Amino acid sequence: MEMTSDFSVNGKFDPSAPPPFRIADVRAAIPKHCWVKDPWRSLSYVLRDVIVVFGLAAIAIYFNSWLVWPFYWAAQGTMFWALFVLGHDCGHGSFSDLPWLNSLVGHLLHSSILVPYHGWRISHRTHHQNHGNVEKDESWVPVPEKVYKELDFTTRFMRFTVPFPLLAYPFYLWWRSPGKTGSHYDPNSDLFTPSERMDVIISTSCWTVMVALLAYLNIVVGPVPMLKIYGVPYMIFVMWLDFVTYLHHHGYDSKVPWYRGEEWNYLRGGLTTIDRDYGLFNDIHHDIGTHVVHHLFPQIPHYHLIEATKAAKPVLGMYYREPKKSGPFPFHLIGYLVRSMKQDHYVSDTGNVVFYKTDPQLYRFFGGKAD
Repeated sequence: MEMTSDFSVNGKFDPSAPPPFRIADVRAAIPKHCWVKDPWRSLSYVLRDVIVVFGLAAIAIYFNSWLVWPFYWAAQGTMFWALFVLGHDCGHGSFSDLPWLNSLVGHLLHSSILVPYHGWRISHRTHHQNHGNVEKDESWVPVPEKVYKELDFTTRFMRFTVPFPLLAYPFYLWWRSPGKTGSHYDPNSDLFTPSERMDVIISTSCWTVMVALLAYLNIVVGPVPMLKIYGVPYMIFVMWLDFVTYLHHHGYDSKVPWYRGEEWNYLRGGLTTIDRDYGLFNDIHHDIGTHVVHHLFPQIPHYHLIEATKAAKPVLGMYYREPKKSGPFPFHLIGYLVRSMKQDHYVSDTGNVVFYKTDPQLYRFFGGKAD
């Protein structure tokens, strides 16, 4: 292959080439006010979402009609996801400059949707610190070929066939990803350092209290009403979380690189992330689809991400993947998800710059193929 510039191969842009700018250049392009965290503004989003959550539940319970329940499940599951994103901001410290407020709000929001706040916060920090690193990343990390071949057929099929991966998050919290060990609930897990164990104990205790509350309500109200009020929205929330987080790092028109060893650095890893347009859901889930700048600078509050991205794009140039515009509903993203699941199965065991490879035998029993 003939290199025609520092970041092209045979005249075609090479996304795996070291960028001709530094992360300091991107930072300098972002207006200073985009870094300012306003706790009152952050709390106003929490208030807005909580009001909507209880309002939706009240409406659904009042009408108690099968004409209403499906709409409630879709809307409430989306709002659970919005609550998660606000708790996610707390975990990054972009909610406020007050650690106690971040921890308090983060625990209330995440515990309410059965997420162990500190356990998740710590592993998510690992994800951001090692984004794009095959060996050290934490979220939707590629499976090396050797590990992939050791997986049984059922595990492979479930991991790469929609809709099963959209239900993965609760299992990930308990057991992590293939090739990794540990639990987000266990203070002695290798996910955590000894100094973080008390934080994990606190979060697991809060999670346990929420489980106990749900069990109590299940007895008082009944399992079917609780399934309709909480259970189905929770499953919709999990599907939103897996859908969005997967597409942050997969499924672009051309494959994105992953790195090992000396080829990886924080900037190159961050540039593997992908922005997405979710139509009318952009505001509802707090612009989490504006993801590249968020990954590079997770301290920026969500309400400044769009402005920060506009300012950074001239510096990022072709390393920024412009998201396809969505209609009111982001149906176009389903195609990206399905195609990526069919094609992105594992990466080579060797090489410091790698791309996903396809297992052509994965769907052979169903007469299918990787498109």
